[in-house]
Amino acid sequence: AALLENPAAPIVVLDAGGEPLATGVAPGQTGLGFMLPYTPLHHLLLRSLERPVVMTSGNRSDEPQAIANDEARQRLGPIADAWLLHDREILNRLDDSVLRIAAGQPRFLRRARGYAPEAIRLPRGFESSGSILAMGGELKSTFCLLQAGQARLSPHIGDLEEATTLRDYRHALTLYRRLFDFRPTRVVVDGHPDYHSTALGQALARDEAIPLDSVQHHHAHIAACLADNDIPLDAGPILGVALDGLGLGEDGTLWGGEFLRADYTGFERLAHFQPVPLPGGVQAMREPWRNTFAQIHHALGWERVNSDYAGLDIVRFLDGKPLASLKVMVDRGLNSPMSSSCGRLFDAVAAAIGVCRERALHEGQAAIELESLAMTEFHRQVSRGYPASFDEGRVLSWRPLWTALLDDLGRGTAAAVIAARFHQGLARAIAGAAETLCAEHGLDTVALGGGVFQNCLLLEGIDERLRKAGLRVLIPRKVPANDGGLSLGQAAIGAARSIG
Repeated sequence: AALLENPAAPIVVLDAGGEPLATGVAPGQTGLGFMLPYTPLHHLLLRSLERPVVMTSGNRSDEPQAIANDEARQRLGPIADAWLLHDREILNRLDDSVLRIAAGQPRFLRRARGYAPEAIRLPRGFESSGSILAMGGELKSTFCLLQAGQARLSPHIGDLEEATTLRDYRHALTLYRRLFDFRPTRVVVDGHPDYHSTALGQALARDEAIPLDSVQHHHAHIAACLADNDIPLDAGPILGVALDGLGLGEDGTLWGGEFLRADYTGFERLAHFQPVPLPGGVQAMREPWRNTFAQIHHALGWERVNSDYAGLDIVRFLDGKPLASLKVMVDRGLNSPMSSSCGRLFDAVAAAIGVCRERALHEGQAAIELESLAMTEFHRQVSRGYPASFDEGRVLSWRPLWTALLDDLGRGTAAAVIAARFHQGLARAIAGAAETLCAEHGLDTVALGGGVFQNCLLLEGIDERLRKAGLRVLIPRKVPANDGGLSLGQAAIGAARSIG
């Protein structure tokens, strides 16, 4: 209630409580975003209504909002039934902020209207930082201006793969530099050379003849969590657990399930999820079933699966795909980069039990629907979570998980129970690995970062286990755990390096 009535007026994701809703409203999800009217115009429009209304942004999927009257008529003509137009021009796009309560605190899913560009004061030790411009990532992009120990993140801009969004990013960066009279002395970019934000940062550093820093993606996630939780520059190393979809690792593979001994200046990769091929590369992010095949083939071998579990629906489904070609691709590494991604593991499990199997229509769809499915059974499956193995090479392997999951499918276990057991097993495996690594390396603090930690069940399951083990747990508060907070971590790392 306090969040909904806050002057910032964010969207707040709440549990729908099982109320019947139209099937087109957030299909496959139990959490719904609620907001209250926050402008006089909203109050005038809603005065005659005595029921909630369903709202969405004025844009097509994956495009930014239409903000000009003619643009809106052209782009949204086939969608909208009526128009409310104004003669006052909109100069800057601005998304709504979105929050969710997780682990007892409000957590940002998107930081934008009402919160940005409010300054975030960095912890002790950053007072003498120069003027750092951090360019953020490719998805859920933001940039950050850091000056005199204060960080100003841009509002959520979006996915820079979309040309209109990239223009918005350029426009916002020019605007913020002018508004805050900001002249960077150092530019910081993500280590992925193909990100648009990286290319822009490289060009800016070159044109203005200032130093350029490159920061590993998951190190930035952990540094953002440290800065967000007011951890001083000289605090010493912690264990960072970074779980997300993809980020380029220092070994050239795609990371996404990482355990890092880290501080602001550097990191060491202590452990990670078992790397698995992504058949088709980017296509594996769009078609979850590809990850199911890659995971179970890598863990158990397709021949065994096709023999022992021939009657399963997922096996019959996969048999209808061009598996001969895919098997050659993953076995020979053809357009199948290796990845330790936690996000792709979620995709694989979701598709195995029939959730978002064929194609994901938006980013994170399979994982979101899998979490929603697990909600009702999660607390009843605490002791029934699927097993994993953590070997001497410090690799978390999911072979035991896949055997147990396929056995459950063979027994006809309900999908909600399987989803809950997956979440419980994953939380137990990650927390257990973190405890082991902290004991081995003399660490007492664990920082959590990356978009997978938007999952309340996983976040709370890991947080509870680590706290019971006597460890201090840091969770992002003022910025999103996803890539929307990446630029804060980049800026903190760049500042730490410049301070020396």
